Amino acid sequence: MIRLSGRFRSSLIIGGQGIRARKMRTFLSMISLFLGVLAVVTVQAGSVIAQRALLSDIEISQGKDGTLQMYLPSNPQAVPITMDLIQGREDVAGVTTGKAIIGEPGVKPINEGGGPLDGNGGAYRGPMMTCDASGQCRELEDPNEGAPSGQAIELSMKAVTGDILQFRPFRLESGDWLDSSSTPSLSPRIVLNTKAAEGFAKYKIPAEMRVEGALANTTPRIIGVVNDGSWGPAAYIRSDELLNWMPVDSLSDPRYGGSMELMLAPSTTADLQQTLKSRLTAAGMNPDELHVRTINSLKEMQSQLSLMRWIFLGMAALVLLIGVAGILNVGLATVGERIEEFALRRAVGTPRLLLAGIVLAETLLTGLLTAAAAIGFGAAALKAVSMVLGSREPFLQNVAFPWEAGVAGVLAGLIAGILGGLIPAIRAARIPIATVMRA
Repeated sequence: MIRLSGRFRSSLIIGGQGIRARKMRTFLSMISLFLGVLAVVTVQAGSVIAQRALLSDIEISQGKDGTLQMYLPSNPQAVPITMDLIQGREDVAGVTTGKAIIGEPGVKPINEGGGPLDGNGGAYRGPMMTCDASGQCRELEDPNEGAPSGQAIELSMKAVTGDILQFRPFRLESGDWLDSSSTPSLSPRIVLNTKAAEGFAKYKIPAEMRVEGALANTTPRIIGVVNDGSWGPAAYIRSDELLNWMPVDSLSDPRYGGSMELMLAPSTTADLQQTLKSRLTAAGMNPDELHVRTINSLKEMQSQLSLMRWIFLGMAALVLLIGVAGILNVGLATVGERIEEFALRRAVGTPRLLLAGIVLAETLLTGLLTAAAAIGFGAAALKAVSMVLGSREPFLQNVAFPWEAGVAGVLAGLIAGILGGLIPAIRAARIPIATVMRA
């Protein structure tokens, strides 16, 4: 074992001396290999960053992987029972979705139906429908029918109970998030999403809010803006502040578009689900209407990401092969120039394996040095891109160089060194001793 270690050390030392003696030739072989290793590093880093970015977008729009979503039956009694059950629990968050209009009273909103506020100032709206548990649907009366157009925005009103940020980490664009520790205010504090904030920046909207099912209009206070990944305008409000203006059973009334969703940590599901089913059954509801699903976004998009990664890795491998060809060419030329040296070493007793190791060590060192340069360049480039584009692309803010890309770069350098040096090493080991006599 010591003997093998000594040969290995000798190979590295002589290989390093060979690199130092032929600096320009080594540099030229490193250039083509550098591009190949950099391509591998870029593809691996890009795939990891893309996966994180996609997962981050899915987390804010749907929820973190492993989170359980529970959908309540459409029944006026469902929300009061559920809110009483989850009150004070930190491992559960509830979101009740309804409709609201902020702006001038008695007018049609700019985006009637709550659609995106596009350049035309509106969105297509079909008839309002409501459906019961048996699947029977009927059209509802349009509360804005016959009203003149005015300065008002219709949005989705999401009443929050508990800490939803632990399940859906919204990106805070400005201001503050809802503070559930303070006393409920009669002037509801709301947080807009970016789609709604764009509308309020574009139009002059009076501060009067009409929530469907509320007993009276309110004067809201906008305290922040978040990116929640939604396609349309929405606002978030504390459920206890909303309940100052409307009865609790209206939160789940289908006439007002009401529905409630719970988000739970996996560890709390069993006991809460069983207790909730028991209470809903006692209130005369069908427990089978309580639907539960687990968010597993990473698994769903893994196949697509893997396919893209393999396609780009294949392209990077072609570039890497060009670098391998460059090392192979330089290695063969070097062995041709050093025939007399290797024959003399054979004549004084140097084993064939050590001769092959000398040539292979030289190409391996070249591959590792090139990999280090490519990884360093990639990390510096990523940091520069993060500084320049981070303000416009949130997923590039404070992004770290993925360790997977570093490992891929080192492996690419080692593989290129072995492939590029294997044939020259075999040729060096086969040089006959008699060659020294001809020299």
